[in-house]
Amino acid sequence: MVKVDAQDLAVLSACSREQLAAMAAAGAQVRECYRLLEKTGANVVGQILAATDTFYEWNHYPEGDVFDRESASQYYYHAHRGAELEHGHFHTFIRAAGMKKGVRPAPYTGTAERPLGSDAIAHLISISMNDEGYPIGLFAVNRWVTGETFYAAEDVIAMLPDFRIEHTFPCLATNMWITAMVRLFAPQIAALLRERDKSIAAWQQQYPDRDVFEDRELEMTSYLPISVSRQITTIDRLLRR
Repeated sequence: MVKVDAQDLAVLSACSREQLAAMAAAGAQVRECYRLLEKTGANVVGQILAATDTFYEWNHYPEGDVFDRESASQYYYHAHRGAELEHGHFHTFIRAAGMKKGVRPAPYTGTAERPLGSDAIAHLISISMNDEGYPIGLFAVNRWVTGETFYAAEDVIAMLPDFRIEHTFPCLATNMWITAMVRLFAPQIAALLRERDKSIAAWQQQYPDRDVFEDRELEMTSYLPISVSRQITTIDRLLRR
């Protein structure tokens, strides 16, 4: 796994004013979600787990995942045993119906089955959460982790603006929040996805006889600690220039 140092002035300075304005709007949306939830002592994770009595590792929450039929966007929350510092994390996806025409899965010569055609699915990014229900990191993963189809980084980056969950199940505020988070951290997510592909290529070169996409020794491919407040502050500073 590679730890990406991408939350700084340099990565955001490379964004256009239009991109920064869109990210600022997303940041305002994230804060508004927090404001509404905190009125009743709630948080985005708690809303996802509200209907369950016991939180089991590896199980998807909510059961059956959250899916927006119009955008073909999807997410779920879960936890792994042994994860340090985090309570759990969100996995975000776009399914085939939401992908632009002409997008093709990354080349694969192995024997493992992966969803193709109308069943194809692309993992976008994971959002790591602390015990208080707030985001602390972003990370990308190898194909086997989520059972996705797997698309090249640039293709996944092009999908990011299309990710949106615009309904009330299981919680409108959480759905608005996760949609806004993908927009607020779009440059960093892009960096993580590009580093994901580099990590996988380097692993394949080191272990040429292995199926790199199925290698259980390669799980998290890139990681970035994040701060919502720092991201918003930096964007605001750049917009004032």
